[in-house]
Amino acid sequence: MHPDVGKALHLQEVDRTISDLRGEIASLPKHIAEIEKALGSHLKKLEVDKAALAANQLDRKKLEGEGKDQQQKISKLKDQMLGAKTNEQYRAFQKEIDFCEAAIRKCDDQGLQLMEAAEALAQNVRAAEVSLAEEKRVVEARKKEVAAQTARDKTDLARFLAERASIAASITKPLLATYERLHKRMPDGKVVAKVVDSSCGSCNMMIRPQYMADLKLGPDVLACENCRRILYIEAPPVDVEAQMND
Repeated sequence: MHPDVGKALHLQEVDRTISDLRGEIASLPKHIAEIEKALGSHLKKLEVDKAALAANQLDRKKLEGEGKDQQQKISKLKDQMLGAKTNEQYRAFQKEIDFCEAAIRKCDDQGLQLMEAAEALAQNVRAAEVSLAEEKRVVEARKKEVAAQTARDKTDLARFLAERASIAASITKPLLATYERLHKRMPDGKVVAKVVDSSCGSCNMMIRPQYMADLKLGPDVLACENCRRILYIEAPPVDVEAQMND
């Protein structure tokens, strides 16, 4: 392998790490925003339940007041009933009393329904408050983890950027310019491709025999004639045991 190609391959690995770190640094705040959004929707649901419970209590008080008003009306009607002089007057008072009693029963029935609904709402509110307290604890813990991870990522990023600058400075300017140009064009960021079975490891295009021969000799940096990626042939593994036996 040409020495500069080995450096370009190293630069590619560092660039991939830099890209991963930048992606993680960018994604972590989005993750926090998503869990905070979910927490916010749960808080809104709790507020809706609390508002419904408060409205339920107001409706029950209103019904209690209506019931008391009807009771007072019945009491007055009974007093007036004592002074009735005719059967018609008596029956008229009785009819009004019956109407008031029916209104009281209606208030009682509605009040009972509201009480049952209030029990369910109160139970939902209590459960939601407990759940939200735990969820808030988890969110705050996760935010601390993300802050710590982001700090680590930024430290690593600074280190890899410094390493990249050092590697780039050691590569010949023409090859570095070629690398940078290709790196911007390639969607996967892969600029240096390994030769696999006499083909480009990226685009899978077969390499001409003569081109393969030139590549194996290695005096020049060669590129794939199809995708223009820089090519290299991986050195075969060294059989240490065989060397020791020689």
